[in-house]
Amino acid sequence: MKKDVTLKVKSKFVNKYRSGYPLISKEAIIHFNDGAEEGTIIRLVDEKDKFIAKGYVGKQNKGYGWTLSRNENEQIDQSFFVKKLKDAIKYREPFYNSPDTNAFRVVNGEGDGLGGLTIEYFDGYYLINWYSKGIYHFREQIINALKELVEFKAIYQKKRFDVSGKYIEEDDFVLGERGSFPIIVKENGVNFAIYLNESAMVGVFLDQRDVRKRIRDTYAAGKNVLNTFSYTGAFSVFAAVGGAAKTTSVDLANRSLNKTIEQFSLNELDYNAQDIIVEDVFKYFKYAVKKQLMFDMVILDPPSFARSKKMVFSAEKDYKNLLKEAISITEDEGIIVASTNASSFNMNKFKSFIDMAFKESNRRYQLVEEFSLPKDFKTIKEFPEGNYLKVVFIKKLR
Repeated sequence: MKKDVTLKVKSKFVNKYRSGYPLISKEAIIHFNDGAEEGTIIRLVDEKDKFIAKGYVGKQNKGYGWTLSRNENEQIDQSFFVKKLKDAIKYREPFYNSPDTNAFRVVNGEGDGLGGLTIEYFDGYYLINWYSKGIYHFREQIINALKELVEFKAIYQKKRFDVSGKYIEEDDFVLGERGSFPIIVKENGVNFAIYLNESAMVGVFLDQRDVRKRIRDTYAAGKNVLNTFSYTGAFSVFAAVGGAAKTTSVDLANRSLNKTIEQFSLNELDYNAQDIIVEDVFKYFKYAVKKQLMFDMVILDPPSFARSKKMVFSAEKDYKNLLKEAISITEDEGIIVASTNASSFNMNKFKSFIDMAFKESNRRYQLVEEFSLPKDFKTIKEFPEGNYLKVVFIKKLR
């Protein structure tokens, strides 16, 4: 049995933790001791030894661990996880009852009081993501709690124990009957192929659901659409379903070609009528300028950080220049969908990148609308960095 660890919080951080801030960081702790084992229960106290919160050691790139309860007497056991999961599932009831969407997030980490853990639902299959050895220490209680509360075809898992959040490859199957992959799920009536038995990325990023729907329903009809960093082409498929004249999907990863073809085919769309290009996006921008290609809509959804043979991309440092590239090949009155999942800056900072990019391009623009995380990606006001997704629809004016 691991002995609980008591950590004293510096006075300037006490109110923050008392109000519900969930991430335990080294800079907030007096006499920080890095030697505690992963999964050890932490008691946070103030400098007068007055209880603040309890949590666990779970080292990630974000911090040292997460708080779980502000009740000193609450035990972190299976009944605790049953209560947390029950509340999370009830909150997602509208998604469980949706006739046209059967892929969504059931537990969103600290938004549901379970920092370091996410659970997603794919038409009867559950996928658990463990983001530290610390939360994985509670694996048995969490899986048993899930078993107690839901019916399922199978439960799968992804381990992301590396401090950088990378995926640790091993057998992902946990319980139930192994799936026959891909499984086909629906998002707002559109089909997606999902692979729970491959890498950390299963085939679609669920946090962009509302954005894809808006592109299909409002913006795509008759338009020539460029989807950059396209992954499996989800934005392109929604644009095509929405009546786009043509879509062009560009991604550096070799797998993107077959994966995108698969998504188009699942929706009975002729992939031969679309352009699917495996190439570095920045190289493609140069090609498009040279060939004088112009688009009515350009979708920019790069990773927060990416490395290719020739360059390193960081959203915080490089998004402005990425936007300038997009501006140069967007038609007047065209739309740029600028998106980032970088949690290191907020929406105001993101809008400042947009403003600088247009000013440096000597072009005027209009912010049309913006999106953040959808409802199933629950967040809390005490942890604004948890609401990481920032999407802005920008009109390039004449």
